Parts: sequence; C-alpha cells; structure tokens
Amino acid sequence: MLRLTLIRLAIFALPFVIWWLWVERQRRAGRPPPRTPWGWLVAGGAVLAGGALLIGGALQPAHTGRYVPAEARADGSVAPARFESQKH
Repeated sequence: MLRLTLIRLAIFALPFVIWWLWVERQRRAGRPPPRTPWGWLVAGGAVLAGGALLIGGALQPAHTGRYVPAEARADGSVAPARFESQKH
C-alpha cells in the first residue's frame, strides 16, 4: 500500500518537477524565471494522478466468482477471504 501511495504521489509531483527543471534552465541561461503557476501545476498533477488511477483500475484483473469473506473456524483459526469460482 505504501508503494502504491508513493507511486501516486510521484505521478502527482511530475508537473512540479518538470516546472522546476525548466525554471533552473531559464536561470542558468540568465533569463528571469516567470511566476509559478500553482493552479496549473496542481491541476496537471491531479489530472495525471486521476488518469493513473483510471488506467490502473482498467488494467487490474477482474475477480470473477463469488466472494467468500473471512470466517472463524471451530478451532479458533481464521480462514482468509477468497473468491470461489462459480460452477455453471
């Protein structure tokens, strides 16, 4: 879960990184950097992160079958949740 969160944060931060690289290039060339367009950067990051979520959801394998929730057994152990295939 932490890995997915960090990946999504990195995708959101991509416009900010590109902007920073461009501003650094402008400074090294001796040009004054323009004002930072915070709204556009946040909107761009949100669009990229939302697109990544949609694409990730579309590419996830669909669970088919019946969902069986976790249950307690008579000996005190817990049977994990699972998907059982449907028999036709």
